[in-house]
Amino acid sequence: MAHPTNTYDCLLIGGGVIGLMTARELLSRGQSVAVIDRSAVGLESSWAGGGILFPVDPGQLSQAGMALVTWSRNAYQALAQELFDETGTDSEWAQSGCIVKDRGQGDAIIEWVQSHGLQASRIGDKELRTLAPALRNKFGDSVWLPDVAQIRNPRLLQALKQSIVQRGGAIFERAPLKSIQIEQGRAVSVQSNDQKFHADKIIVSAGAWTTELIKPYGPAPLIEPVRGQMICFQAQADWVKPILMEGDYYLIPRNDGRILAGSTVERVGFDKSTTQQAFDALRHAAVHMLPQLEHVSVEIHWAGLRPSSPDGVPTIAEHPEIEGLYVNAGHYRNGLVMAPASARLMAELALGQTPTFDPAPYAAHFTSTL
Repeated sequence: MAHPTNTYDCLLIGGGVIGLMTARELLSRGQSVAVIDRSAVGLESSWAGGGILFPVDPGQLSQAGMALVTWSRNAYQALAQELFDETGTDSEWAQSGCIVKDRGQGDAIIEWVQSHGLQASRIGDKELRTLAPALRNKFGDSVWLPDVAQIRNPRLLQALKQSIVQRGGAIFERAPLKSIQIEQGRAVSVQSNDQKFHADKIIVSAGAWTTELIKPYGPAPLIEPVRGQMICFQAQADWVKPILMEGDYYLIPRNDGRILAGSTVERVGFDKSTTQQAFDALRHAAVHMLPQLEHVSVEIHWAGLRPSSPDGVPTIAEHPEIEGLYVNAGHYRNGLVMAPASARLMAELALGQTPTFDPAPYAAHFTSTL
């Protein structure tokens, strides 16, 4: 519970999946922790994503990024079970597998996936009919990735929030950051609305807004917003089980029959509005992969802002000039699948413990030329 003076060992600014997992990790290491968020926790990029626990662009991720992905994907099933046991909220982790349409990159995808210890193989129409009978006729040669899992991210966020509160952490919603107080080169407190929070460690995990919050105080990581739009169909639960990917588009089936279709990549600043052009493109791509969706209405259309970094590698580090100020942000399209490892590394660095990963690649994006 909060102390009367709002004093904590660690304060998280931003309550998306990165902030919440980091808070939970720190609580598990005996720290007193609070999370503040400018709105309700988990309603930005973490909620807006699809929940694929695998890089959305196979083969494009660096070794530093893949180190976080590999550790995290191996941890997720146990984490989801632990959260269910603790809170009663089912995050719906499922190893659904993924079918990737071969568009001339099949060999490269297979080589890359196998180089990271995962299974990958080519499949033709006959095998496709078995894996996904509803898939369009003549979908064509594809790559089958049986190890790919997914999680229902809104429910994961709900479980994380419950877990933090049950473990004694504090969550302050609708508490936007006003200022960070720095004394003798050290971050000591945060002003938010009419409350001041004191903390030994202040960790900014505000996704696409991270750079804007830090740059008034010195060098900041290069993190920019990239809009992604998605739509959701209310379909039949038995139409398709694996995740489907074709080019820039994908379909994610949920247990209850909902099918998510994504996603656009748009550099439009902090504009989270949806567009008819994106709606039409997403719906067309979805129907092209799964013709049964032609006569299914779209239940919801939304957009989120991904926190893009120059090479897809997040910043997980102490500020280069301000003691006690840390950043855990910039995961771009892979925040969910990198979250457990990112939280672990951030907790280790903040507490001066031996890091699980070489921290150097995650401290490379600070710049004073913003």
